[in-house]
Amino acid sequence: MARPIWTGAITFGLVSVPVAMYSATHEHEVSFHQFEKGTADRIRYRRVNERTGKEVDFDDIVKGADVGGGDYVMLDQDELDSVAPGRSRSLDIHRFVELADIDPLYYQKTYWLGPGSDETAKVYGLLRDAMADTGRAAIGTLVMRGKEYLTTIRADGNLLVLQTMFFADEVRDPKEQLDDLPKRNTAKPAEMHMAQQLIDSMSGPWKPADFRDTYTDRVNKLIKAKQKGKEVKAAEPAPDPTAASDLFEVLRRSVEAASKRRASGDSSKPAKTAKPAKTTKSAKPTGKADLGDLSKADLTKLARNLDVPGRSKLSRPDLEKAVRKAQRKAA
Repeated sequence: MARPIWTGAITFGLVSVPVAMYSATHEHEVSFHQFEKGTADRIRYRRVNERTGKEVDFDDIVKGADVGGGDYVMLDQDELDSVAPGRSRSLDIHRFVELADIDPLYYQKTYWLGPGSDETAKVYGLLRDAMADTGRAAIGTLVMRGKEYLTTIRADGNLLVLQTMFFADEVRDPKEQLDDLPKRNTAKPAEMHMAQQLIDSMSGPWKPADFRDTYTDRVNKLIKAKQKGKEVKAAEPAPDPTAASDLFEVLRRSVEAASKRRASGDSSKPAKTAKPAKTTKSAKPTGKADLGDLSKADLTKLARNLDVPGRSKLSRPDLEKAVRKAQRKAA
């Protein structure tokens, strides 16, 4: 069993739900040491006192905030923890929101939340089930590792998922980062049609297992080859930018190539889907079995598109009934 990276309590209203946080993801990359070029001498980093030149133990290091004029205010970790909300052990819920309303741009990192103990599992389950039934996500804040995080908590099956988020002032304004962008609808109708055909021919279901970090695979292959004194063929260079005058022809060839891959039965490519029709705000009718397969969040989003009244207050069975009724009306 993995050790939690944070323990505390979710608080909303007067309710306190003890939880334990676990990492939900890990990054795979090749680990390298650093050496001086042309030698086998390792490069190492040390914490050194710039005045004495002596190495300093990590436990003897405190943080200093620059207050100007060469002066610093020194703070140790206990002092930083003393001003943290709930002494860094409280995850305060400020609002419940529609999960579909959150822009993915704000998501940062994902964690699993488990019950803090067997005795508090019932309260944990109550919060999880209530959020699942209402299709809502909880927006809260917590302090972890000397930093305050904005978080969203959502129900996913039998557990709660926490995602740290960026605060609004941490998200950059694209107008300040990018030059003028091309205006909409500047492409020729034939080019737009061909681009839509290409998107359609490359469309398929989202299956995370279909994708793999091939660069790390190639780096590992390079290491093994060099260890055996072999050479590895360099990867193909990036293609040249498509010229505006060649756009239609390049799109046409791309559609043909995608169609041939589908015809050859290449299982590594997404299955072909029908060309989407023009849609309005009303959603396409879905069968009874299909609605049962939807998550509560997706069902709520579909209800919003259909303008189902009182959707946020409906139980899941009642929401399914209301959605089917709205679909029949829309059809």
